[in-house]
Amino acid sequence: MRSVFREDHEMFRDAARRFIDKEIVPYLDEWEKQGIVPKDIWLKAGQAGLLCSMVGEEYGGAGGDYGHSAIMIEELARVNATAIGFTTHSEIVANYFVAYGNEAQNTKWLPGMVSGELIGVIAMSEPGIGSDLRSMRTLARREGDEYVISGQKTFITNGGNADLVVLACKTDSSSRDLTLICVETDRPGFSKGKLLDKIGLKGQDTSELFFDDVRVPVGNRLGEENKGFSYLTHQLAWERLIIGVRAASSVNSLLDETIQYTQDRKVFGKTVFDFQNTRFKLAEVKAQATMLQAFIDSCLEKVMRDELSADEAAMAKLMGSELQGALLDELLQLHGGYGFMSEYRISRAWVDARVARIYGGTSEIMKEIISRSLAPK
Repeated sequence: MRSVFREDHEMFRDAARRFIDKEIVPYLDEWEKQGIVPKDIWLKAGQAGLLCSMVGEEYGGAGGDYGHSAIMIEELARVNATAIGFTTHSEIVANYFVAYGNEAQNTKWLPGMVSGELIGVIAMSEPGIGSDLRSMRTLARREGDEYVISGQKTFITNGGNADLVVLACKTDSSSRDLTLICVETDRPGFSKGKLLDKIGLKGQDTSELFFDDVRVPVGNRLGEENKGFSYLTHQLAWERLIIGVRAASSVNSLLDETIQYTQDRKVFGKTVFDFQNTRFKLAEVKAQATMLQAFIDSCLEKVMRDELSADEAAMAKLMGSELQGALLDELLQLHGGYGFMSEYRISRAWVDARVARIYGGTSEIMKEIISRSLAPK
């Protein structure tokens, strides 16, 4: 047992692993072909108590902590089920309500998110703006007791299944301040684009969202007007650590599979593992994976104490995503030609991992954040 986790965390892991192995793993190939995960699996996960673990009991949740969230992230990554949008819904969107939602909003939306009846998304990215969130153009103009929203979002995880959007937008087009507004997807003027065709994460329903004079009550605003950027910045530290947590779990899982594969696969009359080059490569991966896991666990301990800094989160995201890409490439190589076949988990994980260096802030943005901590104070 890793020291960052308690006994109740490991009990939660057992439940999560049983559910994932039974209800998700057998269907991953089918969902990748469909490009979307059916909504009934969300209901099953909700019924099993696996969604929105940090939501309080008063809203139907388990009242867990970041440790429970991390375990669910790790267990999905273990089987390369990162395309399942539970993490965005449970560990990101729900956390915005926990942190900034008022009683009316939380009573209205959180129980449905916990049960899986209401699928949530966070909508920040827009065409052409990259990581420069302050340059977004989606506008919510105030008309009496309503906001009238116009704009477009892209690369939205869970976009196809979305029932509730936490939208980052501006209330003044000349300003760089942002505001968060909740938009139900059944409101007139809202529409979803087609599912985007990606090179990886094929089972994830990523899409564009369109807002054509969508009217929502002012009561749908999350937190204060023009404070959205600070809210996003605070939550992004955890979101970036999520990517690091996922990377470490993925590498460790695929390392175990590759060790087994090289011990079973025979060439030139002996196993692939018998070659010194293979053992040395695996030893290098093991050493780097162990170092990565130690740093990620240190960051988890800090986030559970609310002490994780922005530069530490950026380091976790940068090194997690970069090492994941490099180490999975080494493991794929040890599979030979079979590593290029989609039937093997290593090939799908290798492709799926590529986006980790892009979303949540590119590796270049992470370096910029880290570099700001280098100057003497």
